[in-house]
Amino acid sequence: MSLKEKQKNHKDTPPLVSLISGGVAGGVEGFLTRNRWEPTLTYPFEFAKTRVQLGRLPGSLSSAPSSPIPKNPFLIVPHIYRSEGLRALYKGCSALVIGSVGKDAVRFLSFDTVKNAFKDPETGALTPARNMLAGMTAGVVASVCAVTPTERIKTALIDDARHAKRYKSNIHCIRTIVAEDGLKGLYRGLVGTTLKQASATSFRMGSYNIIKDAEERRGVEQNTVVNFANGAVAGVVTTLLSQPFDTVKTRSQSAKATTTMQAIRSVLVEDGVRGFWKGTVMRLSRTVFSGGILFTTAEAVAKIVGPILAR
Repeated sequence: MSLKEKQKNHKDTPPLVSLISGGVAGGVEGFLTRNRWEPTLTYPFEFAKTRVQLGRLPGSLSSAPSSPIPKNPFLIVPHIYRSEGLRALYKGCSALVIGSVGKDAVRFLSFDTVKNAFKDPETGALTPARNMLAGMTAGVVASVCAVTPTERIKTALIDDARHAKRYKSNIHCIRTIVAEDGLKGLYRGLVGTTLKQASATSFRMGSYNIIKDAEERRGVEQNTVVNFANGAVAGVVTTLLSQPFDTVKTRSQSAKATTTMQAIRSVLVEDGVRGFWKGTVMRLSRTVFSGGILFTTAEAVAKIVGPILAR
């Protein structure tokens, strides 16, 4: 069968399959890369990346005196462990794991829905530009539905742990934020988060599918190893290109919230343009591995769930 015949016979991914596979993939990726009891731990790199990005925001908790942070990114985790203990490295971890399920369920559902609408009705092919646009749309939806509140809680917990230690738990953090700022407090940094999610999801989902489509055109068999490698490459592309948005998002979601423009100005004043790429190495330490896990799991679950739901 020719490539065009294969593309034409390729069926759309049902919404329920996208929702289930994305949710399961998000949960597995969150558990394996962020759960404290697993040997393949990477959440401390997320914690350290966030701590570095927070810097010393004017008027925020992070402006209080603290011990100097090493310039070598690989020394930051042991530095925090020695100065604040192991528990500090997992502040906000559970919020991020829970948020991963909702985020990736929504992200895969919206991406596959838009992708199915954009593809060529005759061949089933999707251009690279439409792949990226589908990913961008999925990122915006995920940001509004799940990511912004999750990231707000995680970042506030990490920033609070430095000095004030007001928040006793995730629930207490949510209650305090809502009591002080209403429900809109959970959506502080929505602009920065949406820009980050739109770009990150566009690059991640788009680049993964562009690579996958190119491999299929060349007859490369899609298996676990190939899926993992493709996901890892997508993770590198995503991190390098979306890091500035991630830095602005983190700054605007500190314990004492900062507006998006204040966050941008504070980065420029402290570190100049290169400050927008703060935490890149630490983020890469997590996204390369998590990207491989995410897409490998999603592909595997879709293969299992699809035939079951088709009955």
